[in-house]
Amino acid sequence: MQKVMDKVSKYVKDDLDTKLKQAFIRELKDEDFKKLVSSLNLPQDKLMKYTSKLRKTTEQLKKCKNCSGLISCENEINGFIYYPEIQNGKLNFSHISCKYKRKFIKDNMYLDNIYSFDIPKDIINAKMKDIYTDDKSRIPVIKWIKDFINDYDGNKKQKGLYLNGNFGSGKTYLISACFNELAKKGVKSAIIYWPEFLRKLKASFNSDNDSFSNLFDRIKTVPLLLIDDIGAENTTPWGRDEILGPILQYRMQQNLTTFFTSNLSLDDLEKHFSVTKESVDVVKSRRILERIKDLTTELVMIGENRRK
Repeated sequence: MQKVMDKVSKYVKDDLDTKLKQAFIRELKDEDFKKLVSSLNLPQDKLMKYTSKLRKTTEQLKKCKNCSGLISCENEINGFIYYPEIQNGKLNFSHISCKYKRKFIKDNMYLDNIYSFDIPKDIINAKMKDIYTDDKSRIPVIKWIKDFINDYDGNKKQKGLYLNGNFGSGKTYLISACFNELAKKGVKSAIIYWPEFLRKLKASFNSDNDSFSNLFDRIKTVPLLLIDDIGAENTTPWGRDEILGPILQYRMQQNLTTFFTSNLSLDDLEKHFSVTKESVDVVKSRRILERIKDLTTELVMIGENRRK
């Protein structure tokens, strides 16, 4: 009985090997397939076991021939090719990046230097070359930003910007573009949407992990910081005195450059911080404003709402 089973097993194996060989030989008629397997320098009896996977690689390589960039990529994973690699005499397949993907990664490595919290993607990717210059009211701010980029030195005290103006005028975009330019030089920064940052921080306050202290310390100590849309949050003693106050105090003491955007002037921001649900506290509000004034230069940018 065992001899019969052995014969059947051998017949099945021989039949399978024959079919694999036939399929492999058929694929060799394709010059791209033939070029691929020739580059692998493995014997045919090993290569033919991977015929279907090698066919998949060949099809993807064909698509790459006329590809003009990531936007036109037709492979199953954008910017990647399913490609074989010899390891210990066997073929292992994995997705490797194409030349366009590698260039994209290289060109965007600077973004690793920027921490963002609840910031839209178009703001994160802001570029100075895309800044609108058609509105004369923007020119002084743009000049200030360009001068700051050229003069920035992390080893000396430099004031940031308190930039206020109407909704959608491009305040955050402009400062983000500034941070991106400096990120290319290795400068680390953070951009946080202040109202949501406070909510997140408060939610993590009583958690068992270190998320509260890690987030708080990151914002407090980062070389460049943008507090976006300050004044849009509901004023609370906790947010004003326990969070914002210590952040500003530390950054003043350590000469860390700080930026703000707001729809409120500094005078209006002082009024905003003086009133909470519990009380009116002009002294504590004034203390916050003194720190902001010490850290920044105030400029106004009024313009068209470009978010429409």
